[in-house]
Amino acid sequence: MVSCRAWNLRVMVAVVCGLLTGIVLGLGIWRIVVRIRRGISAPSSSIPPDFCRNGGTWENGRCICTEEWKGLRCTMANFCENSTYMDFTFPRIPVGRYGSSLETCDKSTPNAGNPRAVRLCSRSLYGDIELQNVTIGNCSATLQNLENEVGDAKAPLDSISSQVQVLTSNANQLTAENIISATQVVGQIFNTSRNASPEAKKVAVVTVSQLLDASEDSFQSAVATANDDPLTTLIEQMEDYSLSLGDQSVVEPNIVIQSANLSAENMPSSVRFSVQKGASGSLVSGSTFIQTNVSGLNPDGNTELQILLNMKNGGNAKACGFVVYQNDKLFQSKTFIAKSSSSQKIISSKTDGNEQGQSASVEMAFSPKYNRDEYQLNSYACVYWNFATKDWDTYGCHKEKGTDGFLHCHCNHTTNFAVLMTFKKDYQYPKSLDVLSNVGCALSITGLALTIIFQVVTRKVRKTSVTWVLVSLCISMLIFNLLFVFGIENSNKNLKTSGDVENMDFTDNVIPKTDTISTPNPTCTAVATLLHYFLLVTFTWNTLSAAQLYFFLIRTMKPLPRHFILFISLIGWGVPAIVVAVTVGVVYSQNEKNPQWELEYRQEEICWLAIPESRDVIKSPLLWSFIVPVAIILITNVVIFIIISVKVLWKNNQNLTSTKKVSSTKKIVSTLSVAVVFGITWILAYLMLINDDNIRIVFSYIFCLFNTTQVWCGLV
Repeated sequence: MVSCRAWNLRVMVAVVCGLLTGIVLGLGIWRIVVRIRRGISAPSSSIPPDFCRNGGTWENGRCICTEEWKGLRCTMANFCENSTYMDFTFPRIPVGRYGSSLETCDKSTPNAGNPRAVRLCSRSLYGDIELQNVTIGNCSATLQNLENEVGDAKAPLDSISSQVQVLTSNANQLTAENIISATQVVGQIFNTSRNASPEAKKVAVVTVSQLLDASEDSFQSAVATANDDPLTTLIEQMEDYSLSLGDQSVVEPNIVIQSANLSAENMPSSVRFSVQKGASGSLVSGSTFIQTNVSGLNPDGNTELQILLNMKNGGNAKACGFVVYQNDKLFQSKTFIAKSSSSQKIISSKTDGNEQGQSASVEMAFSPKYNRDEYQLNSYACVYWNFATKDWDTYGCHKEKGTDGFLHCHCNHTTNFAVLMTFKKDYQYPKSLDVLSNVGCALSITGLALTIIFQVVTRKVRKTSVTWVLVSLCISMLIFNLLFVFGIENSNKNLKTSGDVENMDFTDNVIPKTDTISTPNPTCTAVATLLHYFLLVTFTWNTLSAAQLYFFLIRTMKPLPRHFILFISLIGWGVPAIVVAVTVGVVYSQNEKNPQWELEYRQEEICWLAIPESRDVIKSPLLWSFIVPVAIILITNVVIFIIISVKVLWKNNQNLTSTKKVSSTKKIVSTLSVAVVFGITWILAYLMLINDDNIRIVFSYIFCLFNTTQVWCGLV
């Protein structure tokens, strides 16, 4: 009678397990069908993926072309074809750029590896693309030697300027020492006391433009080495040079300098300088212009930035100058750290009147340029470069509200200006758990709760260690499932940010510490930590359960080790705690100065470990504190599973009275059951990392199917 009841109980549990498996499988198939239908019926994008040609990208409603192409779809050539001159060969060169020769200096020379010559590709007055004469460098000259040579009052500044321009043509190879030396040389050429020729100064502007292509790390190292004095001096000299061009301009890809003469008899009340948007990220000829005696700012859809210089009555200025820097690499701030890839243009305005007489003020309008698919504009600060502190400052500047989508500023003095923007990353928060996930989690929670109750109620009929291991495993899984259902979603998803300029606070003009901010959520960090801990605990107890089964089935005649329960408890609950504590501690210690340090540990989209970028995989806490430990645990379980399968489940039994067919069926069912209980099916989670949606979704449903019924089928 007892055996009959036990058999009926096993049959009933097996039937329930089968029904639950069928339900989950049916929901999975239904979800796949719905997903396919949505994919078929989804409306196509208004902009085809290949609309922008030749490497162009679609950003903010238009194609952003590479320097070699322009036009609506980046189909118009903007380069000089491959060319040769004497013994030199030059590859394709974008218009406005100097191209380096393929021939480089010999290894035995001080400039080994640097190009031997450069050549300019420009556009004529009639719009034709043409190549200019070749400038041949000196393989024996170095930037350090030229820095020493330029100090001589009789130094040939024209030749030195050309040599420096050749030596800085390959920005990718520029080091911090190269930047310091080149800056010192260019500073001497711009120094008014040296009386360098206008041509030498124009070539020096080319050098400055090339320096701005160097890496941010090289500039930071240069500032750390030279205390940013050469950069500060160069910025001041560029301001002075902007007053000496008459009504002309010098335009290079990373810098524009333009002047305007002012008549003493007919002194204009205002001067407006505008920079138009380009098809690429470089500044081009014709993109800037000056207007006098205008009523105010008047930016339109093609304006990138605009500055209005208000000349007060009684001023004695005879000229005004403007400088636009494509990026802020010359302005190395100690208080503001830029982490996003948004372009930060700097604009300078200056008049040649004395400090007491000029009293000019400026109004500015900046078009916020950033990737709107990735970020939302949060706020901004109107700042100027303080030469005394060598950093950004807000004295005399304030924000003004506008209705045209531009960032407006007003300052009561002239110098180098910028807007320091702060962004909130536009995270794509996932939708709430769908029907399949909710049903699967509910079934798991129910099964785990029943298993715990059953094991506690019937604990007297089995060994204490068996009950303790299974209850510990189920408790960790139960807590993990509850945390997953009720805490995996980040509550920040309900916070709405518009990103509209009109809705910002214009009374607060404070310099931010960084350009990317996030809303702190300690609760989400705590949930991620607990999920991390209890999932590691679950896997650890899985292995301990497998080890216990190994002792019972393989070492049947030997007793369990002394203090077995205490030993496995310390391992099961203690080792994961150490792993999680060390991980959080290391992440915090490495990023303690970063107010967003928690995002180095967890994701913002969901409360789980952060997924690293491809270049940071090795440093990722997800790799070392979860993927690697779980992989070791699964490998251990697989080894134990193979041993038990070979020595117990599939071992021939001469006394077996069942038929061969029934015996094989039982063996297969038993093997699969042990595999599920051991957590071997979690290997499917690694297959879900495949970067293919079609393959990943298949393994997702298989993974959900096996692990949802893990506890129920384990009861059989």
